[in-house]
Amino acid sequence: MSSTFDIDSVLSQLTLDEKIALVAGIDFWHTAPIPRLNIPSLRFSDGPNGVRGTRFFNSVPSACFPCGTALASTFDTELLNEAGQLMGQEAKFKSAHVLLGPTMNIQRGPLGGRGFESFSEDPYLTGKAATGIVTGIESQGVASTPKHFVCNDLEHERNSSDSTLTERALREIYLEPFRILLHDVDAKALMTSYNKVNGVHASQNEKLLKGVLRDEWNWDGTTMSDWFGTFNSYESLKNGLDIEMPGPSVFRTVGEVGHMVKTKELHVKHLDERVKSVLKLIKFAKDSGIPENGPESTDNNTPETRALLRKLAQDSIVLLKNDDDFLPLKKEATKSVAVIGPNAKIPAYCGGGSASLRAYYTTTPFDSISEKLSTPPKYTVGAYAHKYLPGLGQQVINPKTGKSGYSMKFYNEPSTASKRTLIDEYDEIDGSSFHLVDYYNDKVIDGLYYIDFLSEFTPTETAIYEFGLTVVGSAQLFVDGKLVVDNKTKQTKGDSFFNCGTIEERGQIELTKGKTYTITVEFGSAPTYTLGNSGAEYFGGGINLGLAKVIDPEQEILNAVELAKSVDTVILSIGLNQEWESESYDRPHMRLEGYQNKLIEAVLAANPNTVIVNQSGTPVEFPWLDKAKALIHCWFGGNEAGNGIADVLFGDAVPSGKLSLTFPVKNEDNPTFLNFRTERGRVLYGEDIFVGYRYYEKLGREVAFPFGYGLSYTKFAIDDLKVDIDEKEENVKVSVVVKNTGSVEGAEVVQVYTGKEETDVIRPVKELKGFEKVKLQPGESKKVELVLPVKYSVSFFDEYANEWSVQSGDYKVYVGNSSDNTPLTDTFTVQKEYFWTGI
Repeated sequence: MSSTFDIDSVLSQLTLDEKIALVAGIDFWHTAPIPRLNIPSLRFSDGPNGVRGTRFFNSVPSACFPCGTALASTFDTELLNEAGQLMGQEAKFKSAHVLLGPTMNIQRGPLGGRGFESFSEDPYLTGKAATGIVTGIESQGVASTPKHFVCNDLEHERNSSDSTLTERALREIYLEPFRILLHDVDAKALMTSYNKVNGVHASQNEKLLKGVLRDEWNWDGTTMSDWFGTFNSYESLKNGLDIEMPGPSVFRTVGEVGHMVKTKELHVKHLDERVKSVLKLIKFAKDSGIPENGPESTDNNTPETRALLRKLAQDSIVLLKNDDDFLPLKKEATKSVAVIGPNAKIPAYCGGGSASLRAYYTTTPFDSISEKLSTPPKYTVGAYAHKYLPGLGQQVINPKTGKSGYSMKFYNEPSTASKRTLIDEYDEIDGSSFHLVDYYNDKVIDGLYYIDFLSEFTPTETAIYEFGLTVVGSAQLFVDGKLVVDNKTKQTKGDSFFNCGTIEERGQIELTKGKTYTITVEFGSAPTYTLGNSGAEYFGGGINLGLAKVIDPEQEILNAVELAKSVDTVILSIGLNQEWESESYDRPHMRLEGYQNKLIEAVLAANPNTVIVNQSGTPVEFPWLDKAKALIHCWFGGNEAGNGIADVLFGDAVPSGKLSLTFPVKNEDNPTFLNFRTERGRVLYGEDIFVGYRYYEKLGREVAFPFGYGLSYTKFAIDDLKVDIDEKEENVKVSVVVKNTGSVEGAEVVQVYTGKEETDVIRPVKELKGFEKVKLQPGESKKVELVLPVKYSVSFFDEYANEWSVQSGDYKVYVGNSSDNTPLTDTFTVQKEYFWTGI
């Protein structure tokens, strides 16, 4: 046990080579073991909305949680603590000592590719959501890794982008969530971001890693780089980065670091500081009982796990519009229902990139709605909304097993070779995107191998079908031996596979209903890539396979209109998916993709009894909003996304989510519209402290839906505001009485904001400083009391003094149920003014 693991004693016994080994990974997920000193290898695992385990390719299925924006929209720290506990349990079932999450970056604007991973535009909500998750994770003996420290707020040129911002914005907006978290809970690790902050990469930024984290906040946990987010050896070691990931190390080699220490270019004390921090993490991990290099299993796929995931999906959903109490739908009274839309039959359960994972199972809106009805709903797609063609693996059959998927055979030689060596074979694979970064085989030489995919496809109608291939490497697709897609002899760079892969090459062929066709794909790994390195040396190879019937988009909308006219109620399932919201690139705009807006306009005109179900991790534009009766926003809801949607639609769950992000009317309205992208290596945070609702309120700008907004199937009254500051001016007590004035049980979120009207520095109108979710039966009342620490609730960061400043004077308290609806106000007075630093 770690009670016998004395860090200082172990440090004194390490050789120089062993010390260097400990400050970098040995492979994609593991640190170096030192068996002679009882130092185990630690296992890290993604990520922010579930625990993938150690493999991208053929990974062990896992629980997928709602995305970060969804989790924060619960405004329920107790529920998030439960979610964190489940994440910790999942990590144990993957034998992972360290979970790489949660993601805590601020969403400056709506287009960030990883926006769905993070919690909010608001630093207070972000910090408190992270506190709930991290406390839950670490209660299970698993270390969390809040990320990315700091200002990793876009994907465009993220490794070289310089986030240029004022000290005030850095402190009040971007560092503040981390300060709140580390004030509340002793997170064991932090992950640095890829970008520079004011000219210096975060992973070697002395001001951030030493000045703020260690000296000012007195945090003594372990820092690690994001994967391939270390940029040199000397500065990163000297300035506070403890672990370079992944391994084998690029910069922290025995040769380079050993030479620097021996020649006194790097003082050994800096190396010892890094090693000591790593040993602290090892000591914590040894207490967990998680085995070294342990097995991965799906044994946590239990009814209890599924129930909590369903609760999280339900409680994150935000009811945005409900004219004439159109919702909830009545199962018995609803005579006929049509489900229309591109997200109806696909599981939009998570975003893309390192947050994605292979789920235990998925649920779709169509299937879950069907389970609620005695008569199955009618269906048509209405419009396509994919970036890449829908997954081939779920549409074809492996002829060897009779199940969905492929037979996959791995060879050392290409299909043109006269003799081939079979080195591997898989038959239980039904995915469509294969990221082969972690496919290892001792028989593979220099990373070069070939895969033959074999499957069968039987069309349900005679039509033209389109196949697609996206690769890092090379591939060709054949239908009954006929070449249909060539991504081998002609290749074009795209943004797939973390910006390493090609665009999707497509090919069309007419197929006959009921006839079975043999589909074969011949793939070559990364060394066969014709586009140069482009990162392929890191990512081993990858392939995405797609298939869709070719449709006339205008005619399909007409089909949807006729279907809508034929039923009493339409459920229109629209939105984005992990192809549009993903790590490695940002969204190009804020609109719904494809013909979705045209579809929605047409269906609403054909049948006003339509509820729109939107799934996206970040805001989209709703140009038809005034014509819609009902709109619910459902994020990416994890395994239970479909069930959560159906539960809310039919009233089996009463919506209680509140928006963790402002939804602007259009993209041009958002505060980062003019300066979101990296330009010539720099991204200018021109909106300064005015992020999200702070900006819209200061300018009096109309939004589609404000931060913190969300309706219910019941009504609430918030009254009897009382505000009192104690004699020492340390805390302000805010109390209100909340009453459920409606007819069903529900939950309301009391939101408390503070502001200062008379001040010599520009400040937001108000800022969130407290919230509490309260569940009430019909007619029930409860007193809600929140205690706001004065110095955290009224301070601004004074750049001239380089400290936090509490000014004397009157402060206003705003209480309500969204940033835009705070009808209860009162004031309190601070008599003494002072500066402070720290946590």
